[in-house]
Order: sequence, then structure tokens, then C-alpha cells
Amino acid sequence: MLKYKVISLLLSLKVLLCNCHYEKRESGFETGTRNYKVTKIGQLPEIISESSGLATDSIPTVLWTHNDGGSPADIFQVTDKGKLLQKIRLKGIHNHDWEDITIDKQGSIYIGDFGNNNNRRKNLAIFKVNPRHPEKIDSIRFSYEDQTAFPPAPEDRNFDCEAFFWHADSLYLFSKNRGNRIEKMYVLPATPGNHIARIRSTVKIKSMVTAADMNPSGTQMALLTYGKVFVFNIKNPNNFFQEPYECIKLARSQAEALTYINDTDFIISNEQGSMYRVERKKK
Repeated sequence: MLKYKVISLLLSLKVLLCNCHYEKRESGFETGTRNYKVTKIGQLPEIISESSGLATDSIPTVLWTHNDGGSPADIFQVTDKGKLLQKIRLKGIHNHDWEDITIDKQGSIYIGDFGNNNNRRKNLAIFKVNPRHPEKIDSIRFSYEDQTAFPPAPEDRNFDCEAFFWHADSLYLFSKNRGNRIEKMYVLPATPGNHIARIRSTVKIKSMVTAADMNPSGTQMALLTYGKVFVFNIKNPNNFFQEPYECIKLARSQAEALTYINDTDFIISNEQGSMYRVERKKK
């Protein structure tokens, strides 16, 4: 218990001390904190003890979430205020280390069982399920094209993932850059089977990415890290990292989940179940 309290304290201190200087210098982000208003809007119920992902349903006020690794294989539908609407038990699969959730335009949900703290896993998976027919679950198994050692040397341990989203029949995954501050974006087909996650692009980010999402129009994406959100304008479909836009500093405890609710605003949740709306101010 003491170990986890110390880790939590260290992460909280890291969040308080973080800033956007490195990313401004190395990648060209602007400071965007003053452009946004952050408001607490809700609290998740106790049954969702460690929300690790958020996805917006077809109605912006309805979200999907799940607990972190080691919990039952459940997904939860909640309101944007945290009220529980339904719990769905997914039979036949396990929550080895679920880290994020996303949804496609047909309403199918994808659950990323790809947490890989030690960079040793060879059973990385993404589960696809239609919540109206939860008895049918498809599996997308994958490996990273550039991982050859399990685990690699400490400076090369860039194969943990806690963030992804669906876009145009593909899944975009974002590494948790423990080793070298190089954030990698991988892409793989959103279809069942065995696939290789291919590197699409990279960017320099000092913080480790814990969630990602693209806005409804496909013109912007956001990466959540410990204490910061990085927003990119998307102009090149082959390189989402080409147009770094804003770095938003968040004075909040460890945040794990993010989802857009419109083209400019998003909701984040932290491990304590608090939900916040990050809303772009009107000019």
C-alpha cells in the first residue's frame, strides 16, 4: 500500500511541476492553456473504480468506459455527469490490461487490451463488440513492426500503449514513450485477425501519453498525458503529427481518459473517477 501511495504522490508532483517548454521548443506547440476552461462536471460511480478510457456514443452526453487491468471484463455506459446507464459483461475474454476504448461510426466498440508496462507482452489484443449484441466478440491481434526484443533495452522501451482511436476503418495507436521522448503513432486495420502495427509518424513529447481521440470532423486530435493535453490540427492524412497546435496544462491529478464531445471540446476523467469538461473559450 505504501508503495502505491508513494507512486501516486510522485505522479501528483510531476503533474504540478510539468510545463509545455520542452514541447514548444522541440515540436513547435503553442501554449494554449488560457484558451480553455476546465470545469468539473461529474463523478463516476464506485463500480468504475479506475476509469482508463472514454468514448463518446452517438449522443454526446452518453459515454462508454471501462476499468483498468485486472478488473472484470465489463464495459459501462454512463452519462457525461457520471450516472451509470448500463453495465455489460463481456463473456469469453479477460481484462488483462485494458487501457483505452474507442467507437466507430457503426456503433461498434473497440477495447484496447494492450497495456505493456514491461514491454514483454506478445498477446496484445483489441476486442471489437457491438453493445447491442455483446455475445459476439471479435479479436484483433497484433505486434509492433519494430519490436524484436521482449523486453528491449531500457532506452528502447517504447512499446507500451494506453491510447488509441478509430478513424476511417483503421486504428491509430500511440506509444507510451518511457525510453527516448519520441512519441510513435502506429496504424493497423480495424478488422479481426492477426496484424502488424506499422509506424505512421513520430513527434517529440516529454510526457507519457495515456489517452487519445480525434474530433468528429476529423480535423483535430488530442493526446492526453500526465498533466497536459497536446492538440494537433490534421491537414495531412498520412501524418497526423505534422501540425502541432496547442499544449494545454491541466492542474489535475493523474488523468487516464479523454474523448471529444464536439469539434473543440472534450471530457477527461482521472483515476479517482472525477470527470472534467475542457471547453475552448469563445473569442
